[in-house]
Amino acid sequence: MLAKLAELEAEHAKAVAGGGEKYVERHRKRGKLLARERIELLLDEDSPFLELSPLAAWGTDYHVGASVVAGIGTVEGVECLITASDPTVKGGASNPSSLKKGLRAAEIAAENRLPTINLVESGGADLPAQKEIFIPGGATFRNLTTASAEKRPTIALVFGNSTAGGAYLPGMSDYVVMVAERAKVFLGGPPLVKMATGEESDDESLGGAEMHARVSGLADYLAVDEYDAIRIGRSIVRRLNWRKLGPPPRTDYGEPRYDPEDLLGIVPSDLKVPFDPREVIARIVDDSEFDEFKPLYGASLVTGWANLHGYPVGILANAQGVLFSEESQKAAQFIQLANQTDTPLLFLHNTTGYMVGKEYEQGGIIKHGAMMINAVSNSRVPHLSVLMGASYGAGHYGMCGRAYRPRFLFAWPSAKSAVMGPQQLAGVLSIVARAAAANRGQPYDDDADAAMRTMVERQIEAESMPMFLSGMLYDDGIIDPRDTRTVLGLSLSAIHNGPIKGADGFGVFRM
Repeated sequence: MLAKLAELEAEHAKAVAGGGEKYVERHRKRGKLLARERIELLLDEDSPFLELSPLAAWGTDYHVGASVVAGIGTVEGVECLITASDPTVKGGASNPSSLKKGLRAAEIAAENRLPTINLVESGGADLPAQKEIFIPGGATFRNLTTASAEKRPTIALVFGNSTAGGAYLPGMSDYVVMVAERAKVFLGGPPLVKMATGEESDDESLGGAEMHARVSGLADYLAVDEYDAIRIGRSIVRRLNWRKLGPPPRTDYGEPRYDPEDLLGIVPSDLKVPFDPREVIARIVDDSEFDEFKPLYGASLVTGWANLHGYPVGILANAQGVLFSEESQKAAQFIQLANQTDTPLLFLHNTTGYMVGKEYEQGGIIKHGAMMINAVSNSRVPHLSVLMGASYGAGHYGMCGRAYRPRFLFAWPSAKSAVMGPQQLAGVLSIVARAAAANRGQPYDDDADAAMRTMVERQIEAESMPMFLSGMLYDDGIIDPRDTRTVLGLSLSAIHNGPIKGADGFGVFRM
């Protein structure tokens, strides 16, 4: 695990490094702060920042991190969704991964009722990739307007260029702060205006901060420098009169009785080897107290109640990997109970999927698995998911994978997720190909089959790894197992900005 964490740290360092030493130095010579420095100054002193999707764009041609920093932090005592474009990476231009990351951040803000602060310095869309950005990118501005309608404040602090479509970001925010002589906001810069209309103009008269503060009215506040802009941004949040709508946490809780360092060694390097998820639960919940529900029935799935940083949670954790009919029915009942009591649910993944075979098909594994997925789909309490080990097949769905919209989904470096394991998938393709050759009356090339299986296993193994999936925004970040309790606590606190209410009803359960 430590080796995997070292690899992860090296990839995180690429995101933190921005565009590299040359462009960072050029940015500093202009008297500007880096994106992460702006965030640090904006946050309350010594408060944490839960960074989201730090490995976005990993494995693509774009810079790791997708030229934007996003996360949840506390400003004047208020939890806010914060995004900051990184101007050292192609001037902060938005690429397809930037867009995905921004839309996911907006989704988190909407689902958890969080005010949004955008720290803006971007040249707009990365034009060569416009075909992947322009059409879906409109949702960025739609999200700002719907947030305002839902009384979730949106604040734009503009430090530099915000051009073309990027001009609508401050244009559609509730509050806009611009830095004098630095912020430039216009739909079309001087070259485009010259091409379109023949008009000669300069940056300041066309879209400078002072012009927008005195003439157009787009700027609500004119800051003298970046520090002043951040000070004004904090004062705006202080005056929001923001109140959480969810129940407050208990304060009389204790830390887990077992050392979180042990979490480094609980998941075996070979995910075929089972481990007891109670060992994980004992190291993340308050006082290590866990009231297990139905412990003697469906033993491959552990369910029960606990508190985490004072917040009540229901936990579903895979014990032996495979989900049988008993586990599926147990999960469906437990999820309904959590919805009755308005209790958020935490899913801890280590599943190879639902059991297959004649005995289990005849026993109704499909309808029982569907019962569990139905319960997950129609549950209305907030869900949190952590991929600890395997998360394969429909088991990924039943345990509230990305498509089932958990409020947050994090992965450990040991996690793997795919339609099935690499060996199983390659073996299925081999069996199908061998049968097809037999039906045609052709001899089967065993050497070609072995080469095919090796190739497929390597491909699926690579595509199952957490960094690949995180690069595609299929999780909200890969975390150090020792940080699991802290990350979940921050997530639960953010979730409780909105009301916590269970489902009033479910769909038809096949019995």
